[in-house]
Amino acid sequence: MYRDKTLTTYLNDLAAKLPAPGGGSAAALTSSLGAGLISMVVAFTLGKPRYVKYEKELREVLSESEKLRDKLLELVDLDVQAYRSKNARDSLGVPLMTARLSFEGARLCPQLVKKGNVNLISDVAVAIQLLEAGFAAAAANVEINLRGSADKKTASAMRKELKSKSRIIKRLRAQTEERVGEIIGR
Repeated sequence: MYRDKTLTTYLNDLAAKLPAPGGGSAAALTSSLGAGLISMVVAFTLGKPRYVKYEKELREVLSESEKLRDKLLELVDLDVQAYRSKNARDSLGVPLMTARLSFEGARLCPQLVKKGNVNLISDVAVAIQLLEAGFAAAAANVEINLRGSADKKTASAMRKELKSKSRIIKRLRAQTEERVGEIIGR
């Protein structure tokens, strides 16, 4: 659907008086951009003599960030489809998956402050900021879709999971930004 269209097409549709794409799709795209920045930082680090001792870990990070980027990009379209189909399960499941994948992406960032190319250190900060924003947006969509849920036990478990991950992702972002600031001399 949007995966193979231009960014202009997506943004025009997002801005138009259309039911979808909307916030859930935008959350997935935001986090996909964050995962893409992680991949870029690793790509510019691999093969550099200064970072050769981290090569194995960096290749693992790259593999994970590319999987996340692809899955999140897929969720951009799945969110549109879920909204258009009015499928309550998908309308809840897609943003929940976006939040979970965003969280996993954010967990990759702190190690790149030490093991990533120092010339791209600000991109690590941007990556975690995008991933946190995507997480928060997805969590808001989960919350709105939980409204009126008949399954109070599942709703409570989801809220508890997202609240815990929200605290962690905020801490990861703050730590990453602090370390980046120290490196660039802020």
